[in-house]
Amino acid sequence: MELSDANLQTLTEYLKKTLDPDPAIRRPAEKFLESVEGSQNYPLLLLTLLEKSQENVIKVCASVTFKNYIKRNWRIVEDEPNKICESDRIAIKANIVPLMLSSPEQIQKQLSDAISIIGREDFPQKWPDLLTEMVNRFQSGDFHVINGVLRTAHSLFKRYRHEFKSNELWTEIKLVLDAFALPLTNLFKATIELCSTHANDASALKVLFSSLILIAKLFYSLNFQDLPEFFEDNMETWMTNFHSLLTLDNKLLQTDDEEEAGLLELLKSQICDNAALYAQKYDEEFQPYLPRFVTAIWNLLVTTGQEVKYDLLVSNAIQFLASVCERPHYKHLFEDQNTLTSICEKVIVPNMEFRAADEEAFEDNSEEYIRRDLEGSDIDTRRRAACDLVRGLCKFFEGPVTGIFSGYVNSMLQEYAKNPSVNWKHKDAAIYLVTSLASKAQTQKHGITQANELVNLTEFFVNHIQPDLKSANVNEFPVLKADGIKYIMIFRNQVPKEQLLVSIPLLINHLQAESIVVHTYAAHALERLFTMRGTNNTTLITAAEMAPFVEVLLTNLFKALTLPGSSENEYIMKAIMRSFSLLQESIIPYIPSVITQLTQKLLAVSKNPSKPHFNHYMFESICLSIRITCKANPDAVGSFEEALFMVFTEILQNDVQEFIPYVFQVMSLLLEMHKNEIPTSYMALFPHLLQPVLWERTGNIPPLVRLLQAYLERGANTIASAAADKIPGLLGVFQKLIASKANDHQGFYLLNSIIEHMPPESVAQYRKQIFILLFQRLQNSKTTKFIKSFLVFINLYCIKYGALALQEIFDSIQPKMFGMVLEKIIIPEIQKVSGQVEKKICAVGITKILTECPPMMDTEYTKLWTPLLQALIGLFELPEDDTIPDEEHFIDIEDTPGYQTAFSQLAFAGKKEHDPVGQMVNNPRIHLAQSLHKLSTACPGRVPSMLSTSLNAEALQYLQGYLQAASVTLL
Repeated sequence: MELSDANLQTLTEYLKKTLDPDPAIRRPAEKFLESVEGSQNYPLLLLTLLEKSQENVIKVCASVTFKNYIKRNWRIVEDEPNKICESDRIAIKANIVPLMLSSPEQIQKQLSDAISIIGREDFPQKWPDLLTEMVNRFQSGDFHVINGVLRTAHSLFKRYRHEFKSNELWTEIKLVLDAFALPLTNLFKATIELCSTHANDASALKVLFSSLILIAKLFYSLNFQDLPEFFEDNMETWMTNFHSLLTLDNKLLQTDDEEEAGLLELLKSQICDNAALYAQKYDEEFQPYLPRFVTAIWNLLVTTGQEVKYDLLVSNAIQFLASVCERPHYKHLFEDQNTLTSICEKVIVPNMEFRAADEEAFEDNSEEYIRRDLEGSDIDTRRRAACDLVRGLCKFFEGPVTGIFSGYVNSMLQEYAKNPSVNWKHKDAAIYLVTSLASKAQTQKHGITQANELVNLTEFFVNHIQPDLKSANVNEFPVLKADGIKYIMIFRNQVPKEQLLVSIPLLINHLQAESIVVHTYAAHALERLFTMRGTNNTTLITAAEMAPFVEVLLTNLFKALTLPGSSENEYIMKAIMRSFSLLQESIIPYIPSVITQLTQKLLAVSKNPSKPHFNHYMFESICLSIRITCKANPDAVGSFEEALFMVFTEILQNDVQEFIPYVFQVMSLLLEMHKNEIPTSYMALFPHLLQPVLWERTGNIPPLVRLLQAYLERGANTIASAAADKIPGLLGVFQKLIASKANDHQGFYLLNSIIEHMPPESVAQYRKQIFILLFQRLQNSKTTKFIKSFLVFINLYCIKYGALALQEIFDSIQPKMFGMVLEKIIIPEIQKVSGQVEKKICAVGITKILTECPPMMDTEYTKLWTPLLQALIGLFELPEDDTIPDEEHFIDIEDTPGYQTAFSQLAFAGKKEHDPVGQMVNNPRIHLAQSLHKLSTACPGRVPSMLSTSLNAEALQYLQGYLQAASVTLL
């Protein structure tokens, strides 16, 4: 694409269309942009538009499109074409920083993100002048520019907070510190001075405080991995100023908004984080400053109101106290009973209260409420912070703290009892307090794993939780109902099983509650209970114990999906999946109605898939229905195909990318259920599965390979007779996969199925070409993974076509090639093969080469006979060689750059491990002994003499053991 006005005009029109709400206009425009994004100059056209277009909406749209383009294409993936040409890359890096700094804030944010994506790949090696370019802009004095630089630096350096330690990381951080730490410190001091100069200018203060927030965030990122020498030397400057900012209050910066945190709150929150980081990690160096920070933060907590805008500040301030009180040498600060009482009374109890804002979220923004409350993304909530502080204090003062709180809990419950409909919030706070007191250690998988001995959880459950759940009206006091259900969930390992069994019908009943939070919690609690393990690793709650409730459970779960706000509720769908998995054949009578409801749901969500977890559990539930039913009645597979194929066809025709990998997995499962030939409905689809466009998407590769394997296992003869013209297409897929280091193992899965199942004559003409392709790949890039797969393949080939055929095909490619493969690949590398079935295939294949290949006995290959036998005994007896060369460590990772529908494996569509030599050979060691015996009968005297001259003593001893076990001798 040239950089011409005509192209700019075309691009403008298509960008406009991508904003159209009508999918008939929007989709073609998106497809067009997708089709041209590989062209040279495309990204530069976007940058030109966002700089020069007269329409603001086009500028913003171009900036978002550009950022997403960079996200998808910038990373260079080994073995895959470079999606952005080098001249475009150079031009982008040369222009993007000045362009970002001169753009309005909305566009600046998008470009800043794009720079950080490029920086993640190219900085520092391929973009060495980025830092200098950024630091030089600090001198400009223009805070719009400075904030642009700070924002970009923040998005570039924040990954230091979660990267693993490594020498490369240290080198990069050192390089950043050398260039950035001093200018950042000078900018910090200058900005603080400007704040006092402009103390009465509200608009100037807003810009300056935005800078201070970003500077404080950068301080956190640069100090996270270790305490840099520079910051240790300049701690006085940073900490004194941080402390004075914590205590600062400027009327001009206060906001009237009760919801949204203002700049002052955001800055103080970040400073609390920075202080907590130093208190936890660098407590020795931070000790001189700690007392004044504790005082300042304590005063902040006691004087800050209950409004939502202070939530982040309060929770970070409490987290600071929590991190300090856990450290042994700060213990003395909290020892006094009065201090503890005052912390409990002034900080913990007030911040555990259920406020009007929480009630609003519970009712109107339930999804966010659930995410925070259940999934622990409530890191920034007051309640979570107060809970962490209770846990921290209990580390050294469990007795006194439990004593203080028990008093509070009792008085709150008494208040509630006086007038439940008015005082229900008191009970809510009491339950929360008990939970935070009792839980010492918790995991997502098991709930509470360690509890406070001083709290009687079962007694509290029976007296205060069960009565709420037993009340006839499931819609009364929804918050308390949700608290009660959450209590069961959290303490499921502490409450005795009989109490859990009493709770199950109550939970099933609450699936009908109108409140989204209540019926979601009920579904989640059931799902968690069904996964609990009892003795012998079986489920704690058995299918037999659930028998009386099967019908009502399934009815209520599916009914819950029709309640307002829950049509795509992932917790309900996960509970459906888990119920199927637990109940097994008890669900068969209900399958006709269940599968109808699941397919209707599938059709509805396929129009616009937006909830990945919901979709995943839905497909898992479909797989379970198929497995459970067809296990009892294999012929039922046809009725599932009837129910599902119409929806599947629609998904494939409309190219619903998120669902296609799932559809292939379910189809594989169905096809594998067929015992005889492939039904015609599948054969009609076969040619479409070989279309190159399907194989371009990484997420499609594993399920497509499995589906093709199912075709080959069930219908190789049909393919050979009715679709022989498709065999080159099948091999074309193999050729594409084998060329990629990430997907070569998938290519071998396909090739092994072709060799194992296709009639020999149908692939005879292609065999030599297959081997030539494999040798070319071996020469160009030989990786451990490739060699392991290659060894399994040649041994499978040998089992299928005979050892002589293997030797002949090698030697027809190049004279003496067979010997080279034995000497350079099989003998030295066989120890690397892993997996029971893979080892067995290799053992049987090598046994055939040793005992059924005449050239091994009387040509120049004979010298390799004993080393090959030695290698085979090594495969049996030595530990697996799992060393991997350093440069290969990260090849196997399924790493898809940007957003692509990655492949999600369905657990319940799992494939049974297939053993191609299962019938033929049971014990490969005995098989070796029997085959050697047979060979020695054919040429007496030869085998013992070859063994005695060059097989080492240990291997010989193992071999004697095999011969004895097989009750044979060598002649």
